[in-house]
Amino acid sequence: MTTAQIYDFLNHTLSAPAWQRVGTGRRAGVVAPLFSVYSSRSCGIGDLADLKLLADWCSATGMSIIQLLPMNDVGFSFRPYDALSMFALEPMYLAIEDLKGVDPAQTAAPAEKLRQRFPTGQGRIDTKIKSAKLELLWRLFRSVEPVTDPAFNSFVRDNAFWLDDYILFKVIKEISQEKPWEEWEEGLKNRDKDALSRIRVSHPQSVLFHQWLQWQLFEQFKKVREDANREGVFLMGDLPFLVSRDSADVWAHQDYFKLHLSSGAPPDMLYSKGQRWGMPPYDWPRIAGHRFDYIKEKLRYAQNFYDMYRIDHVVGIFRVWTIPLTEPAENGGLHGVFDPPDEKIWEEHGRNLLSTMIKSSSMLACAEDLGVVPACSNKTLKELGIPGIDVQRWQRDWDKTYAFKAPEMYRPDSVATVATHDMSNLCAWWLFEAGTVDEELFRRKCREKGIDPTAASDRLFDPAGSRHGRWRWKDEIRIVPALLAVLGRHEHDVKDLVDLYKGSFVE
Repeated sequence: MTTAQIYDFLNHTLSAPAWQRVGTGRRAGVVAPLFSVYSSRSCGIGDLADLKLLADWCSATGMSIIQLLPMNDVGFSFRPYDALSMFALEPMYLAIEDLKGVDPAQTAAPAEKLRQRFPTGQGRIDTKIKSAKLELLWRLFRSVEPVTDPAFNSFVRDNAFWLDDYILFKVIKEISQEKPWEEWEEGLKNRDKDALSRIRVSHPQSVLFHQWLQWQLFEQFKKVREDANREGVFLMGDLPFLVSRDSADVWAHQDYFKLHLSSGAPPDMLYSKGQRWGMPPYDWPRIAGHRFDYIKEKLRYAQNFYDMYRIDHVVGIFRVWTIPLTEPAENGGLHGVFDPPDEKIWEEHGRNLLSTMIKSSSMLACAEDLGVVPACSNKTLKELGIPGIDVQRWQRDWDKTYAFKAPEMYRPDSVATVATHDMSNLCAWWLFEAGTVDEELFRRKCREKGIDPTAASDRLFDPAGSRHGRWRWKDEIRIVPALLAVLGRHEHDVKDLVDLYKGSFVE
């Protein structure tokens, strides 16, 4: 297909309105976690105002997309992909001196004290900044009357679907010393109306404070996007596929989740035991019974801040790997199953969910289609006009030469990147991973074939160049027959091990 044909095709997919809004030209961009994007005015951590500087830099260097890592409230566990809410934003990212309705004369001195106490550029973020910033925000909040501001009242009213539950969750968390909701007293855990009403009545200022924080975040983030757009720069959000088990969402919608299971990923070349994430998988039939309100509202709110968004773990939209909570944690994701279990319905299931997502917002959806990818994923994404992600180190002629593909051979409707947030960066891959195999994966493949992995590894791998659970091939294993001689098998009997070799030795 020519470039013109590709653009014409995209403009006739379900995603056409979003493509027409952002344009179908080739773009370049940068991905960054906001906590690392700081300036001389930052108080210990990057904040929303610092995104304006990043947008200026992107504009000056010819880039037009800023992809942010998740901006959701991470509580005090600081795990962006295991957030307390799919809606609420992280208060650490508020720019103290840009608070709406607060006299700047009140913020200048305390902001400077925070900067001195928590200087930026120290290599790592001191997470104590969150408590310190919240203490200052509480003092500033006590000097204002947000309920007199029509914009504040509109915000509270317009976001009632998620805000009320989130606020109560945060207040109860505080008065219960951050205990998980499953350990709260029965009335609060099970959302008894009288018990929740008592919380509202007994802690009115705390309720108002958390409403005010989210309103301030809403106002600042919205302005950042407007400023970036004026510079010709789009903001791309990263919306986690799952939410923490200990979250406002799960507490408020317990019937929307399968609480007896943990989500994860099956074994693959990177994780020989698979993965067990801990977040509960969705109960899609129940969510569908409520006309996907949870999904629609999440996207409706996110579109206030983003022009496009990354669908995290899009293969989980078709089917997700699930592990019983009774399974020992040390087994990772080894003994899980896909949900739905019937592969015949994966395509229809995924297409219905993705179509609902596309129709629910003005943002352009971009899919993170990595991991063990079902055949129906690429087909469905293409039909719907959703670009996937092509990672440089994995773009190979895997079936024949194992050579790296030239960029022009990537999918035309893709986000091409050298790495993602949960991979090693390019330098680390080159120094420590390229030319190696995963130790545990190699051992498991050997055991499956009745081969002694220790004896084989002593002859195949260089201990001086092996580290971090990665084994580097010895230089003398330059041809497949040399590998087979050590393994003592014919090539067709150990195809998995031969593929590991071919895909890594000359990498």
